[in-house]
Amino acid sequence: MENKIKVQIWSDIMCPFCYIGKRRIEEALSLFEHKDAVAIEWKSFQLDASFVASPDDNMVEHLAHKYGKGAEWAQGMLDNMTQNAKTAGLDFHFDKAILANSFNAHRMLHLAKKYQLANDLEELLFKAYLTEGKNIDDNNTLKKLGVSVGLNAEAIDEVLNSDAYGSDVKQDIQNANSIGVQGVPFFVFDNKYAVSGAQPATAFLEILQKVWEEGNFDSKVTLINTTEGDSCGIDGCD
Repeated sequence: MENKIKVQIWSDIMCPFCYIGKRRIEEALSLFEHKDAVAIEWKSFQLDASFVASPDDNMVEHLAHKYGKGAEWAQGMLDNMTQNAKTAGLDFHFDKAILANSFNAHRMLHLAKKYQLANDLEELLFKAYLTEGKNIDDNNTLKKLGVSVGLNAEAIDEVLNSDAYGSDVKQDIQNANSIGVQGVPFFVFDNKYAVSGAQPATAFLEILQKVWEEGNFDSKVTLINTTEGDSCGIDGCD
């Protein structure tokens, strides 16, 4: 078989379950005997490509308005998600979260992918948004995060001051639509098996072992119906 198992992950920085899913696939990899033979590729997805942030936005009011429910319901939803994150070793602070359009962050991720730094930048973007309360649509913030993972400052400026990699982001989303992605995170293992949602690490480990044992193939992507995984879709997170 090939010396690498390719795992593609469609994700949006604005999706809390995508960060949880990142931790769970990492846990699975830590238990996988052949983890050094796994290559992760991050793919762009936007839950709301048309979203325009307002300085007065906050997560509770945003969710309450989106679902037509009260602030107490929205806060409860966020509290539950915060507790879910803790099981993955993550500390979410939705009270500090700055709502933003993720398109420019995704363009930066494509720049990072060019230098094999996408996984590092993905981590910092999730942390910036969900834990540290940073604006991931702010050029200065994006530049600092990019430089901290090793990207060239001038290259970052060139991307942020242009439309570079915009077509790559849109192509990723189009590819997601073509294989039926309804929510993220969405994992495709070696272009054969697909799993939707932040599954338990044991489920990811089982699929990795299955792919390794089967070896080479050329097949249509098949969605594996394990237990329903937590995910975010265009209509929200559940």
